Amino acid sequence: MARPGRPKQKTTEAIVKEIKRETRRKFSAEEKIRIVLEGLKGEESIAEICRREGIAPALYYRWSKDFIEAGKKRLNGDTEREANTFEVKELRKEADGLKMVVAEQALEIRVLKKDLRGLE
Repeated sequence: MARPGRPKQKTTEAIVKEIKRETRRKFSAEEKIRIVLEGLKGEESIAEICRREGIAPALYYRWSKDFIEAGKKRLNGDTEREANTFEVKELRKEADGLKMVVAEQALEIRVLKKDLRGLE
């Protein structure tokens, strides 16, 4: 149990996990596609490809599934990309904010016009 006033020390296991997480290799989309296509060619076993690339077979199969699903969506005419989904949400939020500003200004203009009519 940690003593009050002393920082809690990390276990060796926690330190190793943190180092692994920070040094984990990040694969670009192009690298993932290249690896999946190698597997689909069938010239080497998936196990050999995974060993050479330093990835778990489960990761290869997940990438393969994602690759095929993306292809199906594209062939079905679904051209929406995840990046666009975020952009669209942000643009809608911005548009809603602008609509509120316009509505408030229109209301202010009405009030000012009524005030001016009252002065005549």
